[in-house]
Amino acid sequence: MQAQTVYLNGEFMPIEEARIPVLDRGFIFGDGVYEVIPVYSGHPFRLPQHLKRLQNSLDAIKLANPLTAAQWSQLIRRMIKLNHGHDQAVYLQVTRGVAKRDHAFPASAAPTVFLMSNPMSTPERKLVTQGIACITATDNRWLRCDIKSTSLLGNVLMRQRAAEAGCIETIMFRDGFLSEASSSNVFVVHGKDVSAPPNNHLVLPGTTNDVVIELARKGRIPLALREINEDEVRSADEIWVSSSTKEVLAVSRLDGKPVGSGKPGPVFKRMYKLYQDYKRTVMRRG
Repeated sequence: MQAQTVYLNGEFMPIEEARIPVLDRGFIFGDGVYEVIPVYSGHPFRLPQHLKRLQNSLDAIKLANPLTAAQWSQLIRRMIKLNHGHDQAVYLQVTRGVAKRDHAFPASAAPTVFLMSNPMSTPERKLVTQGIACITATDNRWLRCDIKSTSLLGNVLMRQRAAEAGCIETIMFRDGFLSEASSSNVFVVHGKDVSAPPNNHLVLPGTTNDVVIELARKGRIPLALREINEDEVRSADEIWVSSSTKEVLAVSRLDGKPVGSGKPGPVFKRMYKLYQDYKRTVMRRG
């Protein structure tokens, strides 16, 4: 088996050789941001949108982008080729770099830039046809969920709650309203009408979330971006989750109870087809 190749601060190397100093602020404080970019048949999916979100996250933490969009694109495409996979997920991370431990930003520190790529499989057919089980919880994370920060302990704890319950995701509510899931955005369907929370500081703006919204509008599926209260979620005919690695999946059980009929519903099936058709079209264009 060929060794996995990663990129760290200007060099490609086997992952076993990659090292960062213990005083890197990403290690000490979680002072950094990241992106995960799905790759299909060797082509990065929605790369400009991912790079735009990366820039937004860097701006939010007042960290200058160490690379231009063209340099990022070149680096990502090189990573894809080096890891010889048609379908993979490229992970990139930028931290504020190495400095004496102090909460305030260092006067001068070179950002740490890291990339790796792992094989990626699309969701199993069983998950698509039968749906997934989720639990719910109160969203007790910080108030800047719009930043794709490496400080993910709140999300990790929520995802662990789902794992311990034998579920795929934890869907969260803040002050009685839907926010998101531990690593996914959430859509709710009543009848033929789809709703999703609007982008704000309590929700990470998902690139796959944007694809679903665009496809709903092109496919004339009624969709509203609005606040959604907890009762609306629990009484929904359908619930979906979306993310770069999950694509879009239906929730068939929530807190042990069936959602709607207990199977993926007709609006989801239509959206799933639209998504797969869109993905094939984009990949053909390269």
